[in-house]
Amino acid sequence: MKKIVILISSRGSNMEALLNAQLPCHIAAVISNKADAAGLTIARKLGFKTVVVPHSDYATRDLFDAALAIEIERHAPDLVVLAGFMRILSDGFVRQFQGRMVNIHPSLLPAFPGMHTHRRALEEGVRIHGCTVHFVTPSLDSGPIISQMAVPVYGDDSEDALSMRVLEQEHIAYPQAVRWFVEGRLTITQDGHVLVDREQRNPVALQVPPIDEMGSPSTGRVGVNIKMSVS
Repeated sequence: MKKIVILISSRGSNMEALLNAQLPCHIAAVISNKADAAGLTIARKLGFKTVVVPHSDYATRDLFDAALAIEIERHAPDLVVLAGFMRILSDGFVRQFQGRMVNIHPSLLPAFPGMHTHRRALEEGVRIHGCTVHFVTPSLDSGPIISQMAVPVYGDDSEDALSMRVLEQEHIAYPQAVRWFVEGRLTITQDGHVLVDREQRNPVALQVPPIDEMGSPSTGRVGVNIKMSVS
């Protein structure tokens, strides 16, 4: 059975979704860079091993990354899962785990890499937003895409409302992507794309606002969430 390690910095709602997903793998540890991260309490209550590697104990980012890598490798994981781990990782750290480290980003990459994705989506007036699960590479939010989930953006949305709508889909997309990995169903091609073995085809399209029966934009809030795998 494959093993995974989850990294968090705070509450870790995506971590909780992973812990509750009954994945066919051994979750070897939940590691945080903050001793007061609420997610550690959640993980302990669910019976999972927790470890703290405080970044404040290290004078430089490289020293912290080296200590974190040693702790991760002690658990011999097949996959490292970033679930709200709020640290910029050094290129050397990323390369050490490249191909076996994943992240979830709250936008439909390559749109809106970096921070404040929901605010930027509203400022740009996009009508479809979402989240992306991807392998981590040294280039920020640019690794091979495993899957994406899309949600509608409404004209009267607030940043908080849109954030919660996307977060609901993150809790579905992340466990599914990790499941594909531990089941051995993911392959990264030479051109940096991810193939999902036995990928299901979804013919449904998401249009916002949706088209009504007369062929004109409807004022109703009807939308379909789509899981998309890049192949």
